Amino acid sequence: MKFSTVYIAFSTFVASSLASSPPSSDELKIDILNQVECKRKSQKGDTISVHYKGTLEDGTKFDSSWDRGIPLPFVIGQNQVITCWEEGLLDMCIGEKRKLWCHPSIAYGERGIGPIPPNAALIFETELVDIAGVKKEEEGEEEKKDAKGDDEEIERDEL
Repeated sequence: MKFSTVYIAFSTFVASSLASSPPSSDELKIDILNQVECKRKSQKGDTISVHYKGTLEDGTKFDSSWDRGIPLPFVIGQNQVITCWEEGLLDMCIGEKRKLWCHPSIAYGERGIGPIPPNAALIFETELVDIAGVKKEEEGEEEKKDAKGDDEEIERDEL
């Protein structure tokens, strides 16, 4: 009994540790920080705008669009950004937030760039703020009617 309790506790610890560690190969790890439901998600060919903060594994921030107050626009699938972003920002809804763990091979690899050293794994906190030509979804018409109807009933009851 004690062995199984210790084993379960250890397994839970290992699983939670792995959940927040960067990928160890040519892979991308995505943590969804704020999931949003929508009908239209980002796809190849879309011009999207993304707010982001980029850090090295040790937590050193190397860039942030939030600091500048301007999201970065680019076209998915046109190789305008690193592969990590090309893959990690697909199938997102406007308003969704993700944390991307990028292995060096799908980031800047052996060359590095600016403050990013060669062979650096990168971590990005991202928020999809716009898909060109797509409006952020609002409440459905039925939900709006229900909300108005409920308000009217409350007002009548209060009289």
